[in-house]
Amino acid sequence: MPAIDILINYISRSSFITLFVLVWLSVYFVTTFSVLISRYFYLNSWIKTEKNSLESMLMGAKNVRDDSILRKCTSLLNTSENLLNVCKSVAQKNSTNGLWLLSMIASTSPFIGLFGTVVSILDTFSGLGQSGSASLGVIAPAISEALVATAAGIFVAIPAYSSHLFLKRKALELYMYIDRESELILSNKPKENKGLKSDV
Repeated sequence: MPAIDILINYISRSSFITLFVLVWLSVYFVTTFSVLISRYFYLNSWIKTEKNSLESMLMGAKNVRDDSILRKCTSLLNTSENLLNVCKSVAQKNSTNGLWLLSMIASTSPFIGLFGTVVSILDTFSGLGQSGSASLGVIAPAISEALVATAAGIFVAIPAYSSHLFLKRKALELYMYIDRESELILSNKPKENKGLKSDV
């Protein structure tokens, strides 16, 4: 297993800071995919609910379905635009939960990797200065090993940034359905009022 031997060799030669940086980036990597998977299934289920509710209203239903988030705002007799806006704000907040974490990982992981590289290079040059041997055959492997931390930081940042954009788009799609439902609720309200006046 040459890959395992290379990994063991790298870990044995790495400093504490480099190993700490790589563990930190590993936690970021696992967190990214945990947030992505959990939020993806949550938003998909919610989008399906609101889409079905919107379709039922377009087919003639007077109100949203019971499983829609707007149901709590339309259960009262006097449904107001302000009340619907409150529910829409709550929906927007709930749909974007966890996105700040992905944004933080995407923006900080390259700097964490760069920090590990800088510390490794400083450690390498400090060791070379003490030993007195500064040939290219000694410096090149040490520098290439130090750059692993930077590469790891970029490797973690790419899926975090992509996941952030993807989930943000899903949240926007969800909000679009909720906004359309809210518009239909408000457009149905004057018709009901006119009907009440004509009966009187």
